[in-house]
Amino acid sequence: MNVVNTSDLRPGQMFSEPVYSESDYMLVSANVPLRQRDIDVLNTWGIEYVRTDGVIVESKPKQNIPNQSSEQILKALEEQIRNAIGDGDSEEASGQEGFQETDAEKTEEKESIKFSLSDVRHNSGPYRRYKSLIDKVNTLFTALKAGENIDMRSVDNLSVLLLQELRENPDSFIEFILGGEVSGHELAKSSVNTAILSALTAQELKLPNHKINNIVSGALLHDVGMLRLSKGITEKKGGLSEAELEQIKSHPLHTSKIVTKELFGPQEVNLIALQHHERWDGQGYPDKLTGENIDMGARIVSVADAFEAMVSKKSYRDSIIGYQAIKNLLSDNERRFDPAVIIAFTKIMGIYPIGSIVRLNNGSMARVVSLHAEAPMRPNVQLLTDTEGNALSAANMLVIDLLENRKLFIKEAIDPNNYA
Repeated sequence: MNVVNTSDLRPGQMFSEPVYSESDYMLVSANVPLRQRDIDVLNTWGIEYVRTDGVIVESKPKQNIPNQSSEQILKALEEQIRNAIGDGDSEEASGQEGFQETDAEKTEEKESIKFSLSDVRHNSGPYRRYKSLIDKVNTLFTALKAGENIDMRSVDNLSVLLLQELRENPDSFIEFILGGEVSGHELAKSSVNTAILSALTAQELKLPNHKINNIVSGALLHDVGMLRLSKGITEKKGGLSEAELEQIKSHPLHTSKIVTKELFGPQEVNLIALQHHERWDGQGYPDKLTGENIDMGARIVSVADAFEAMVSKKSYRDSIIGYQAIKNLLSDNERRFDPAVIIAFTKIMGIYPIGSIVRLNNGSMARVVSLHAEAPMRPNVQLLTDTEGNALSAANMLVIDLLENRKLFIKEAIDPNNYA
């Protein structure tokens, strides 16, 4: 691979192969002229050289250069250099320049893709165990709502079971969260999903096992106070009135009462119940706590809960894809969330979370199957379609390491519901 000093780059230069920055992100595709703004981005971040398998093939006048987003490049470089903390205001991932489709092309593509997501996330053993966890938590919540005599041991037993299952099936469970695999039991499902994400984050932060156990229990119970609110509020479609919003904001207090007065749970679990809607900047509720005054478990559950809410369909809005949810978290800028927790969460989830459906620069569709922590935008992907959008047979669904295959990269994340 050839190395070209940034100081030698000129606007209008084109290369016969893609050009990559030293942090392994594509700067421009083959035969796409450089712009001055692209070079400025490299200088801003102190990138001293770029690499390419090609050679300079031609220089074109600046006015002929296609509309590549330098903000897009800056975002990619910033995420790598700042440990995946970005401002979230740029466009999609690196390498989308000049890519547009007409409505007719989009319709034709949808019609040509016949694969079913059930072939990707099928009803397997991990799926049954994931669904069983939701059913068990729903049974617990039903008993609590009915006023039955439940103690904390029931919750702790579910936490231990969840952690056991998660050790065996972490990637599958993340796929199920993103895929909305289970319908119904919405409160229980949200609680299990939040507990899974909280456990993985706590493990990434290397917290002691007993703290992780309490965090999982707190995550399972964090919204149980919603059982004390009317369905007219919790299931309302559309906006809430100011009075209704205040009732929603009371659910941490209801949860705390359930934890302490009904379950006789420990203080660590109670703090998660009380504080998971506090904000890093002090603008949360119920006590407007700031920064490290907020319990660490509550800070973890807050991030997990926010991500889970974004990727889950609600009565009042549709879900968003995992990639966009990660971007939203990265754009927080220390307002709602502890930045250290955001870093840990991004490391376990990646920029394109496992199970995400993506389109590559050659037009093929793929599913993210594993991550590279050091290169979050270059995961391992399994091909689902060929470059024409035709579904591949199981035997041809090859796994490609985008960290090794430099000619391929993710052009955009796709909403799987549009292609099921």
